[in-house]
Amino acid sequence: MEIKIKSLLHQLKILKSLKARIFVIVFLIGIIPSFIIRFAILESYEDRAVSLRTSDVQNQLKIIANHLITYNYLKDTSSEVISAELEQLSNLYDGRVIIINSNLKVIKDTYAISEGKTIITEEVIKCFKEGKGVSNYDRENGYIEMTTPIIETSGVAHAEAGDSKTSDIVSGVMLTGVSTDSIMTTMDILNRKASIMGILMMFIIFVIAMVLANVLIKPFDRVTKAISEVKEGFTDEPVSVSDYLETEHIVDAFNQLINRMKVLDTSRQEFVSNVSHELKTPITSMKVLADSLLTQEEVPAELYREFLVDIAAEIDREDKIINDLLALVKMDKKASSLNISVVDINALTEIILKRLRPIARKRDIEVVFESKRPVVAEVDEVKLTLIITNLVENAIKYNNEQGWVKVILDADYQFFTLDIMDSGIGIPEDSLEHIYERFYRADKSHSREIGGTGLGLSIARNAVLMHRGSIKVFSVEGEGTTFTVKLPLGYISA
Repeated sequence: MEIKIKSLLHQLKILKSLKARIFVIVFLIGIIPSFIIRFAILESYEDRAVSLRTSDVQNQLKIIANHLITYNYLKDTSSEVISAELEQLSNLYDGRVIIINSNLKVIKDTYAISEGKTIITEEVIKCFKEGKGVSNYDRENGYIEMTTPIIETSGVAHAEAGDSKTSDIVSGVMLTGVSTDSIMTTMDILNRKASIMGILMMFIIFVIAMVLANVLIKPFDRVTKAISEVKEGFTDEPVSVSDYLETEHIVDAFNQLINRMKVLDTSRQEFVSNVSHELKTPITSMKVLADSLLTQEEVPAELYREFLVDIAAEIDREDKIINDLLALVKMDKKASSLNISVVDINALTEIILKRLRPIARKRDIEVVFESKRPVVAEVDEVKLTLIITNLVENAIKYNNEQGWVKVILDADYQFFTLDIMDSGIGIPEDSLEHIYERFYRADKSHSREIGGTGLGLSIARNAVLMHRGSIKVFSVEGEGTTFTVKLPLGYISA
């Protein structure tokens, strides 16, 4: 029982060690999503801002592209209106606009660096061929680069991105780069605010995690304290901590253990009391007989002999009690392991009954053995002898004059059974559940007259259980009793 309590305490210590894990889990559950949401929001904002910036600039470029055709700017770059629009766009978006004619020559550069040069890039060539504008975002360098076709259709000048027809002619391309510094500045502001919010959230989640960990573990602390008090012997009262399903299960298991301990303690006290009484009774009788002889002078030899016979009987009774107690102790502690061998059950039963028939004849009781078939089994011969001997002896002792005892042996493919039946006094119904208890007697006055230690059925039951078998009883008071022992033919190891 001490081992079971230590096992429960060990399990509770493991549960308490989960406090740190609970804290970490709750903390991570709170922090990780917040970081994910933070980066997702910033990433979404950046993508959205770049998309809007690109869309705005492209709309402006489409308008300017139409103006370029209208003012024939690809052939004559002297238009002040177009130059002003290009400069305004460049300043507005902190960017650079390059206009390329059909010969891939730069006719206008708002930075005035590449005018007159030839530009051959994949994006420009693709724009000339397909008549579609494209855009690329360079996050590392912080700018958006886009191409816009300058399209002339059926003598009507206009520019359309991505709508190319057989009559459309791409007369030129606008290569534009706009800065994303303002977007990055906003991103930095948002990032700083998100960091502050993240730190604040981490602190809040830290506090919540600590509180939750303490709240979740607190019931286990109470259970541990209660179990420790029981272990130290300060109390044996049931524990009640039903905060959670887990603690309720642990407490239920522990309370069952306490109840079992109380039952065992009561049983142990009764056993010690019974043993003391059973051992003291023969000694008291011998003391009385011996004192009677010592206090008398010139005691007749016949009286000496009579008293000595009584003393010898009490010694035999004391010896039987001690031997039965030793047998029980060995079985309880498994000190004597089963010595399994192949035994002829028919022959063994015949030998035991042959030894007991003289006792039965003294009361004119007939002992009959009926075997349904030959039975050979793997059993401990000594312990099986104890089983049969104790049950048959009881059937003889608690029988009526001129009664009978019948032993029936049968078997199937897996078990063999022994039915020990008698025509005796029977067992009261309210005593049937107690007959295997040590020193229990259903009729104490009659049992004293018959003799015995009150340990026979307990010894028999323990021996049956060691063989992984079963023992059952059916009895009607005044009509007789039947014990049925069922044991496996083959030995079943633990």
